[in-house]
Amino acid sequence: MRITNNMMVNNFLINLNKNLSRLDDIQYKMATGKKIRYPSDNPVITARSLRLRTDVSEIEQLQKNVDDAISWVDTTESALADINESLQRVRELAVRGANGTNTKEDMAQIAKEVAQIKQHIIQVGNTNYAGRYIFSGFKTDTAPINSDGSFSDTNSFDSTGGYPIDLSTGKNIIQFELMKANYISINKTANQVFYIQGETDENKGNLFKVLDNLINALESGDATSVNSLLSDIDRHIDNVVAQRGDVGALQNRLELIKNRLSDDNVNFTTLLSNNEDVDMAEIIMQLKTAENVYRAALQTGAQILPPTLLDFLRF
Repeated sequence: MRITNNMMVNNFLINLNKNLSRLDDIQYKMATGKKIRYPSDNPVITARSLRLRTDVSEIEQLQKNVDDAISWVDTTESALADINESLQRVRELAVRGANGTNTKEDMAQIAKEVAQIKQHIIQVGNTNYAGRYIFSGFKTDTAPINSDGSFSDTNSFDSTGGYPIDLSTGKNIIQFELMKANYISINKTANQVFYIQGETDENKGNLFKVLDNLINALESGDATSVNSLLSDIDRHIDNVVAQRGDVGALQNRLELIKNRLSDDNVNFTTLLSNNEDVDMAEIIMQLKTAENVYRAALQTGAQILPPTLLDFLRF
């Protein structure tokens, strides 16, 4: 087969374009730090990257959920601590009012302080986090406790026997997805905090009824009745302490979940980087090689391109 100058030129241009295309591809990888430009470059890497990106995105969302849950639970624990401290003060006042040495005026002054503490507990019971009442169950836009100490409709008693809503049925439980397809209850309701579960006598089970009875006994100067209410106050203190214990255990669990998600985020991000990011040292070497090849191709082309009449003209 006869090799013509035109064939040599065409082959040279084809190979030069290939070298130029290879150089462009390497420069793109170096500029972006990514192994592929189009999915067709490597379908396997592309599919794996999509899965890993989905996993990283889910982990980041779960981390946001955990942070929100931790803030909610921290707010709940702070409120319960305040309620517990307030009840401890109520007990001190009740002990003072039950000793039988106070005048009626003294008892009336003690009653006023208890009334103020009751209003403070109501205020704490209506604590909200980011515009949501933390003790209101599902209806987070409704205050759980009315100004007189009665429960709002959100935490109303059922119609079967006057008991508070049974949380074992799932009513009024707020759950956050903190692990993939794993939901955790993070809230306490006003019924749990201010009503002793299983108590059929509302005068004993309802904290605000106990406080009202204490205030009435103090105002009437009835030290015996005040003394009889001490056991009810102690039961409510124990109930609040128990609720704080649940919240404390939940706080510890949330911290464990947060640490786990942080580790998962690092691991999956590393896998994603290993899958789609280029090795910069290797890509720099490839770039230098491609540049040398391209320069050599240009020099070769200068030798094989056909001479023209101008190459033989002398001036």
